[in-house]
Amino acid sequence: MSYGLKIAWRYLTANRAQTALLVLGVAVGVFVFVFMSALIGGLAVFLIDRTVGSVAHISIAPSERNPYSLYGEVPSVLMATQASNEQRPQIRGATAIVPMLRAMPMVTVVAEEVTGNGFLVKGEALEPVNVTGMEPDQISAIANLARGLVAGSTELNLSTILVGRGLANNLGLGVGQTVRIRSDRGNEANMTVGGIFALGIASLDDRAAYVSIRAAKVLFDLPEGISRIEIKLADLQQAPQVARQIAASTGLDATPWTEANQQLLDGLTAQRRSGDLIKGFALVTIVIGVASALLLSTYRRRSEIGIMRAMGASRRFVVLVFVAQGALIGILGGVIGAGLGYLALSPFPLPELASAGGFPIDIRQGAYDSAILLTTLGAILASIWPARSAARVDPVTVIGQ
Repeated sequence: MSYGLKIAWRYLTANRAQTALLVLGVAVGVFVFVFMSALIGGLAVFLIDRTVGSVAHISIAPSERNPYSLYGEVPSVLMATQASNEQRPQIRGATAIVPMLRAMPMVTVVAEEVTGNGFLVKGEALEPVNVTGMEPDQISAIANLARGLVAGSTELNLSTILVGRGLANNLGLGVGQTVRIRSDRGNEANMTVGGIFALGIASLDDRAAYVSIRAAKVLFDLPEGISRIEIKLADLQQAPQVARQIAASTGLDATPWTEANQQLLDGLTAQRRSGDLIKGFALVTIVIGVASALLLSTYRRRSEIGIMRAMGASRRFVVLVFVAQGALIGILGGVIGAGLGYLALSPFPLPELASAGGFPIDIRQGAYDSAILLTTLGAILASIWPARSAARVDPVTVIGQ
């Protein structure tokens, strides 16, 4: 085995320029593989962070109560239905549910919310608004309002309100100004604009307003219950499984973020498949390059192979020599290409920190180990045909030429 490796290494170093070009070609293929892995993975992280970063991974709401017949199922009889007589859907017993949710392994944030619709009124101007009431210390727990703050602060009390930049522009609002909020329950309150945020999501920037949960309970007539519970997870990809677990244990509706973003997931899947196709072409290029180079080496060294066979070298030994050449080329090219890829990707910021319009490359997803392993396996497979061709050399015919 060691003797076969020595011969394989001697063959490679006999023509160093040719070997260097071959290893460089393999390294370029590996570089493309690493770059595409980092780019596709980084773009997925960037899009998910921009899309899901400001929303809950799981939203928990009261279960819908289906209307039921007042008279039962009687043929040819006009049926009347009665829905729930509860004035507003709400989660009761949150004091018992929230600690249970916080104790779950994957859960990192649990936020209680009171939500409702209404209008913001400034003079004669009026804009529809989606109001969310939260505990003041959790104001940036789901949507990171602190990061998106453009004016004022995120501190909340009974008389302050945070509004999106689009909403503020439509009403001509500034920090410190007073605005009247009117809920869909007919309740009104004067509030002071404490902060203005811009999250880059139109539905939030143009229609969202945040108040303290105590103020929201008064506005929407929910003195006891809450509207929903929102959760963030350590791994947002686990949202469907955790949502099913929560629904089974609480009897509430638990909706993962994936249900509302199926088009995004489909797009990311198509993007990942396109990236896999490009990486596959890179590997095919490596295999073809290694196979053609070793076939040429086999033809040039026919006399040497014949002498080895005449001196008692078995066909298996000859195969081993050329397979070892392929493995060495794959390892050298793989390591060099992966190293160059890592160095080239190092200057790029992580996708979570990339600015809008930036290049979302994730150095963590370069798939360096996979690139080296697949390249080595590809080079070994590419060397089998030349190796079998070399093993079939007839020593009598070759030496006599």
